Amino acid sequence: IASEESIRLYTAVYEAQLAAIEKVVPGVTAEEVDATARVVLDRYGFGELFGHSTGHGLGLDVHELPRVGRARAEAKPVPLECGMVFTVEPGVYVPGVGGVRIEDDVVVTESGVERLTLNGGELVVT
Repeated sequence: IASEESIRLYTAVYEAQLAAIEKVVPGVTAEEVDATARVVLDRYGFGELFGHSTGHGLGLDVHELPRVGRARAEAKPVPLECGMVFTVEPGVYVPGVGGVRIEDDVVVTESGVERLTLNGGELVVT
């Protein structure tokens, strides 16, 4: 049986992933998608424990553009375009409790986003 803290951790990451995916539409920047996930994790008090980017492009290499991460001074914001395929995989790792990362792949469409995988499933707590 999962502890209350483990359920809270999973819930935070799950909600961050859903919010980030919902943010995906043509013209929104990859950095805005990342920021959306961070707002949710901050609300749960896990913001400081999210040390990596929210996702990355998929193609021939393991990590490609767009980089779905924090805005960086040395990089111009990357507006999302139809046909871009990337991961949305926020994750939080709490010392002494454990970690959760939920990864799904999405493609940007004219009307928004299509999930190509459904690893996050749905959260059911009984």
